Amino acid sequence: MAQFSVVVPLYNKANEICATLDSVFAQDFTDFELIVIDDGSTDGSAELVKKYNDPRLRLLSQKNQGVGPARNRGVQEAQSPFIAFLDADDYWYPEHLANFNKLIERFPQARWMATAYEKAFTPSLVKSVDTPLRMKDKGWKGPVDNYFAMAQKDAPAWTSAMCFSKVFFDQLGGFNPEITMGAGEDTDLWIRAALAQPLYWVNSVSARHQQYSSNRISHAPTLKRQFIDLDRYESLAKNNESLKVYLDLNRFSIGLKYKMAGDGARAKHYIKALDKSSLNNKQRLLLQLPGFMLRFSLRAQRFLAQYGIRLTPFSQ
Repeated sequence: MAQFSVVVPLYNKANEICATLDSVFAQDFTDFELIVIDDGSTDGSAELVKKYNDPRLRLLSQKNQGVGPARNRGVQEAQSPFIAFLDADDYWYPEHLANFNKLIERFPQARWMATAYEKAFTPSLVKSVDTPLRMKDKGWKGPVDNYFAMAQKDAPAWTSAMCFSKVFFDQLGGFNPEITMGAGEDTDLWIRAALAQPLYWVNSVSARHQQYSSNRISHAPTLKRQFIDLDRYESLAKNNESLKVYLDLNRFSIGLKYKMAGDGARAKHYIKALDKSSLNNKQRLLLQLPGFMLRFSLRAQRFLAQYGIRLTPFSQ
């Protein structure tokens, strides 16, 4: 039995899937199986996977159900005690699985874990995850005392830098299939996990989030997506200030998306539910802007990113 099952959900990523799989096969730690779930691709992605001749690779196909159900299927098929997730357009550095294995050896009680990662907004604009955990020494590894406090700019947990105990993942119920098109199924699982067990983290960047790749699910039309139900956690936030702020920051993001999409009613629902004291001045200002100005701001943000300038409402 391999130490890790690597689960890759695949949907129309013909331009990226080979680089992603190559990064898995280039791992320093080689005791893994690789499960690719083809979620109804129509662009020849699966045919590219079939060209790989490695006994550790399994390709499974299903009708298109979305990224959450595809990941869940991969975990169901997994034969290893630990599950490492990797999206079909992201990338691992060679030491990624070795970092997880060292963490497990040092902290055998760890049930879910992550490494630091970098976000590539464009080929020339790459930023490391922005969390207070990055202030720790390079290579630090250990438990995160307050996940929600560490996740108020960038989340320490991000899918392609995550590893779960299979038993723990099953106990949590996996990704919620009712959340669609990347509208928070990962955030929902991180909340449930953080409320149950501490995240264990490695302060070394070993994964890259490719945010400029083709066919990104996060670019799906807002009004077609089913977002995370943040209200289900509100009662728990009454005695957890960091969780309350974390929920409100997510409400802020979703509320702005609905504003830009022209759905004032749903935007109002999310904005009304948040406590504005959870937000910084920049975020409070953005809440006051009409949808057309928010859309203009988003276009300006994307334009500046092409020149290596990153603007975000999650920093002062």
